[in-house]
Amino acid sequence: MEFYEDGEEIVSRWRPTTEHQSWLDTLHGGVQSALLDELCGWVLFRKFQSGGVTSRMDIRFRKPIHISDGDITLRASVAQQRRNVIDVTGRIYNSAGELCTEATCIYFLFPKSTAEEQSHFCKCLVEEEDVERF
Repeated sequence: MEFYEDGEEIVSRWRPTTEHQSWLDTLHGGVQSALLDELCGWVLFRKFQSGGVTSRMDIRFRKPIHISDGDITLRASVAQQRRNVIDVTGRIYNSAGELCTEATCIYFLFPKSTAEEQSHFCKCLVEEEDVERF
């Protein structure tokens, strides 16, 4: 996955293949959950310049995502911050731009020093010339 910053959101486009299906031509719910968890985690990297761990994830599958439809778009942003507990909202849209899946992920945010010491995380930089707007 590649991640882009679009205002307050972190965005990614991804193309599922038949290896990611559960039911015929349907993107597996577990794959969707993993995609959203990864995307929401990148919100921490970029917006807080630190890492964290997922403590809870609530997901709602609104509409099937058909693999044959092509690329999907994922968007996530900070919904709420309570000290070191961050609520991030993530959404998956099909190729027609319809909302298919949404999640609220709750993360325990590491202090920057812990992120640097334990995972060697320093900064999440963006090269402006490489950023595409979605």
